[in-house]
Amino acid sequence: MNCWRLAIATSAVFPVLCYSANPLLDAPNDQPVSAKFRGTEWSEDIGERDIPLTARAVTTRIAKMQCGEVFKIVFIDLKSGAEKQREVRPEYFVVTSNRIVLLNEEDNDTATRKISAMDKSTQFEPNDIYGITSGSFEHQEGEWKTTIKLKGDLCVYEASHSSGHFKKVVWKKGVGLVEYASGYGAHADGYRLKRITNR
Repeated sequence: MNCWRLAIATSAVFPVLCYSANPLLDAPNDQPVSAKFRGTEWSEDIGERDIPLTARAVTTRIAKMQCGEVFKIVFIDLKSGAEKQREVRPEYFVVTSNRIVLLNEEDNDTATRKISAMDKSTQFEPNDIYGITSGSFEHQEGEWKTTIKLKGDLCVYEASHSSGHFKKVVWKKGVGLVEYASGYGAHADGYRLKRITNR
């Protein structure tokens, strides 16, 4: 049986022998699941104070393989008092029994189809790992530092750059994505969104 292999360090490859549901991100079928998020956004155009921001996150399983699944998460209906409506790029994640890995290609839909058709193992870059089900993870690449830690039923991904750029993604067992935040520079532009309810 050929399955995914995830490279989380240059000297270590963690094999996934077979796929079972990942408690951090799973779905019983391919139907979209919607959840409301609420938080704040900021930018140089907005001014000194953060302003309220709301959105809906739609999570859809778009592919299922012998050793994993691919999910697409899209933020829609973003609303705030800002003159310019914020846009959040859709994220694609390859999910195995013990990892959530960002699919970071120019054309993620095409990449998903290719991955679905593969019958041999593959590897992912360490900086693309966004979730783990056990242990902890740290990775440094240039000025970017990434840590992933488990806190109770939460898995917290945090990446930061010396210039002030950051990204935070929080997964909750049995729920999925519960927090999503990203920022550029020293509070030059960014947002934080936390899940408040389904539907």
